[in-house]
Amino acid sequence: MLHTVPRRRAAAASAALALLALLGAPAVAAGPEDPAPWRLSAGGQCQFPAATHPGTPWALQRVMLDQLWSQSTGKGVVVAVIDSGVDAANPQLTASISEIGQDDFAPETKGRIDENGHGTMAAGIIAARPDAKTGFVGLAYDAKILPIRQNGGTDSQKGNVATLAAAIRFAVASGATVINISQETSGPEGTAPGPDLERAIRDAIDKSNVVVVAAAGNSGDKENFDTYPAKYEGVLAVGASDRNNNRTGFSQNKPYVGVLAPGVDIWSTVPKGGHCSQDGTSFAAPYVSAVAALIRSAHPNWSARQVIAVIEQTAQRGQAGSVPGSGWGVVDPLKAVSFAGTPGNAPVETLVRPAVAPPVRVDPLMSGPTRAERDRKTGTVVVAAGFAVVLLLTSGAVVLRDARGRSRA
Repeated sequence: MLHTVPRRRAAAASAALALLALLGAPAVAAGPEDPAPWRLSAGGQCQFPAATHPGTPWALQRVMLDQLWSQSTGKGVVVAVIDSGVDAANPQLTASISEIGQDDFAPETKGRIDENGHGTMAAGIIAARPDAKTGFVGLAYDAKILPIRQNGGTDSQKGNVATLAAAIRFAVASGATVINISQETSGPEGTAPGPDLERAIRDAIDKSNVVVVAAAGNSGDKENFDTYPAKYEGVLAVGASDRNNNRTGFSQNKPYVGVLAPGVDIWSTVPKGGHCSQDGTSFAAPYVSAVAALIRSAHPNWSARQVIAVIEQTAQRGQAGSVPGSGWGVVDPLKAVSFAGTPGNAPVETLVRPAVAPPVRVDPLMSGPTRAERDRKTGTVVVAAGFAVVLLLTSGAVVLRDARGRSRA
């Protein structure tokens, strides 16, 4: 079954798939009105509602937001967040929730309910509205979020491959043009979840022109299993990068990773208000989904494959093309949205080198006297000139004296 309860180890290798969630939100202590605590993981704590994050998180500091938003804010784009639901009670998300289909996928659980926090964090990274009380905001804050609660992260609702495929179809039918999947199924090498999930992905991309973004997974430093739907052709698989633009150890080291995005110490919205921080490719993926929404808003006629090609082509990298685990590099939101021209359906290998300091320029060597010789020559000239002046003054005084003597005689 699919879980959003975060773990960094896969289930034991077996013929059956181990269905795991990505590293998600931290453990949650119950609020005063809660009958029991909502457990999300063994590490970290977050209170619902949480404290407001006053400053600007590092993942946003790396982007020139004013320049980015002068070109696109994501307006007119619907991003489906297939996850544990999205709590619209967070004031930064209330206006971001799409009014179309938000509770129709699982009416008994409601898309606007999130007992886990995972989906609310993913949604905030994409489209949290600006708030004067915090420095946190979604990269595509004008986009609309379609919350699809296919995995509640609690014992009352555990998703599986079938419900994930159904959620993808529901997102397409509801008009989403970007789908964010911060969940995964994984298993021993050579195993795959079966045809239903892949067929849903194929229909979304090839028939409906939808950008599908999926987290690559967090078992990179251990089992490093293949993960789905990230591995499927046409899906933009996202790994996690740190503050130095390096792939994190936990991020999947696989050739199908398309790009990296900030995935360490990522702050975002949580149920009932406030913000929490967590690590994982679960939160790198929505960062890229937000960029896809910005591009789709600015270039509505571009195909899904063109949007992905631009994101990969403009990523920050020091190599010519894609490398396993890091893909084409770390996503660059401003450069992606500023892409000029008509993109192809795939990125092109282009060496992007880091900036090189300008060469130090020196005066050319010349033959002639040394500086000491020039100084001695200058000193001689000065002394001679001074002597000449003294001699001239003395001679003048003698001539003037003689002339006065003759006049008195």
